[in-house]
Amino acid sequence: MKTLVLGAGVVGLTTAYYLAREGHEVEVAERHAGPGMETSFGNAGGLCPSFAAPWAAPGMPWKVLKMALKADAPVRFSLWPDPVRLRWVRQWLQQCNAPRFRINKLRMQRVAHYSLACLRELIADTPLAFDFHAGGVLQLFQTGAECRHGDLSASALAELGIEHRVLDGTQARQVEPALSQATAPLAGALHLPADASGDSHLFCQALNAWLQTQGVRFHYGTTIERLRHEGGRVTGADSSSGPLLADATVVALGNQAPALLAPLGVKLPVYPLKGFSITAPILDSARAPTLSIMDEHNKVMISRLGSRLRAAGMAELVGHDLTLNPARKATLIRAVRSLFPDGIDYSQATFWAGLRPMTPDGPAILGRCGWEGLYLNSGHGSNGWTQACGTSRVVADLVCGRQPAIDLDGLTLERFARR
Repeated sequence: MKTLVLGAGVVGLTTAYYLAREGHEVEVAERHAGPGMETSFGNAGGLCPSFAAPWAAPGMPWKVLKMALKADAPVRFSLWPDPVRLRWVRQWLQQCNAPRFRINKLRMQRVAHYSLACLRELIADTPLAFDFHAGGVLQLFQTGAECRHGDLSASALAELGIEHRVLDGTQARQVEPALSQATAPLAGALHLPADASGDSHLFCQALNAWLQTQGVRFHYGTTIERLRHEGGRVTGADSSSGPLLADATVVALGNQAPALLAPLGVKLPVYPLKGFSITAPILDSARAPTLSIMDEHNKVMISRLGSRLRAAGMAELVGHDLTLNPARKATLIRAVRSLFPDGIDYSQATFWAGLRPMTPDGPAILGRCGWEGLYLNSGHGSNGWTQACGTSRVVADLVCGRQPAIDLDGLTLERFARR
C-alpha cells in the first residue's frame, strides 16, 4: 500500500517508521527544510510516561489566574477575543475536575508506557544515537498543595501498577544529590524510576537518515495546500511540489492539522500552547542532575542531554506567535538556577520557543475521522516525545487493518463528538 505521512516531526517520522516496517511504500511531506524543526526541536527531552498527565487538572484554572497576575508568570494568555481559543478554553475548563483528571491521566498513561516500550524496541532495531538516558524522573513540589496534587497522581500510578515513590525533601536530595545546593524549598517529590530522557531533534535527524536507507521518500520544503478526496475517500494531498497520491494518508502536522482538516468538516480541537526552552553547557558533571527533573512549582522540565542541560516550560495561549521574549529566558534560568546553582554555564544558554498542539482534555487524537483513507496522529501537546512511538504504532496498525495492542477508548476524535 502507498502511504503518505504529512509532517516530519517526531510523530510523523515514527509513523513513517512503523508503516515502512510493515512493508508499505512510504512518502513523507514536510514544509521545513529538514526533520524535527518545530515542536520536536527544543522540547524538554523528557520521556516521561509515569509523569504523563493532562494540563486540565483540579484547581488549575484558579492557579492560572493567580499566576497570570505575576510579572514572570509561567502561564499567560492573550486577551484578544479569538473564538477558536475561547472555545478551546471552555472545553478545557470542563475537564478541570478530579474525576475527569483521573480518566484523562489513565488514558495518557496507557499510551505513554506502551510508547516507551515501543521506543526501546526501536532503539534495539536501529542504530540511532540521541543522548538517550534511562535514569528516571523526579517530580519536585515546593508547597503542601503541590504535594497533595502529587498524591492524586500517585493514586493513579498505583491503580496502574506503575513503580513510584512519594518522598519528602530530604529523600529527594538523596535520590538526586545535585539538589544539595538548591535554594528553592523542597516540600516533597514523586520519584518515577521507569522514565527516561533523550534529545528528540537528534532522534528525528537520525531516524530520518535511517529511513532513507530503507526506501522512505521525503519531500522537504513542501507545503501541504489541501487534502485530495473523492467519493468519501481521501486520496492524498495537493502540495507546493505538486500532487502527492496515496492509498492512506496520515495527518501528523501538529498545530497545522486543524486548518487542513476543516474543509473536510473535521473539527479538530487542537490549540497551540506556546512554550520556551533553554539549552546550556554542563561545566561540572557532579553538580548537574542525572535524573530528569519536573519542577512542578514553576512548571519547568529539566533534562540532561549528554553534556548539555535542557530546561523547558511555561505556557502561553497566544495563538501561533513564536516571538522570543528575553524575560521568559531569564525566568527559565532563574527557576533552574534555584535548583542547580552551580555546574551549568547559564551565560551560554541558547533560547527557543515552540508551540505544543494541545487537546483540551490531554490525550492525543488517533485513528479514523470519517473519511476512508484518512488517519489522525494529532494533538500530543507537551507529551509528543513521550507518546510518539506508541501513537504511531497504533496508527500504523489501523492503516494495516489490525487491532492495536492498546485499547483506543478515549483516544479517538469520537470522544469530542459525544459531548
